[in-house]
Amino acid sequence: MLAAAGKTVPDVIGPGLRVLFCGINPGLYSGATGHHFARPGNRFWPVLHTAGFTPRVLKPWEEHELLEWGYGITNLVGRATAAEAELGKDEFVAGAKRLARKVTRYKPAWVAVVGIGAYRRAFGRNKAVIGPQTEQLGDAKLWLLPQPSGLNANHQIPELTKAFRELHEQAR
Repeated sequence: MLAAAGKTVPDVIGPGLRVLFCGINPGLYSGATGHHFARPGNRFWPVLHTAGFTPRVLKPWEEHELLEWGYGITNLVGRATAAEAELGKDEFVAGAKRLARKVTRYKPAWVAVVGIGAYRRAFGRNKAVIGPQTEQLGDAKLWLLPQPSGLNANHQIPELTKAFRELHEQAR
């Protein structure tokens, strides 16, 4: 698995998305497989379904089906690591600038950053909280979601589903 360190996962992106989900960075499992949120136990795909974004639970290798429903995925930092702690502040700041360029190019209605701590570091918003933000990213509205990694014990499935469902209701 360590051979996946530093690898990248291609964006699932297209013009005019309803929501562009922005993860922190690929984990080693995602780096090895080339798919977003691929590690078994990551709750992103089940929560996306239970929150109403998808008609069924997608497998990571089916991620391109999201485009059919107006959703996409990117990351703040492209390189795969074993842990978010391996990323430097400068990588987050550079990632925020890259994300802003993607928003300008693809014009999603919403950007949902999946990982509040990463958002705080990338954008310098230390007091940001989960949910809709008053500021925008370009013309896109901004929403912060909890990190769905199975390693994140702070947020359980019901809480994750509620946070994702609230975004889904706004992004219809």
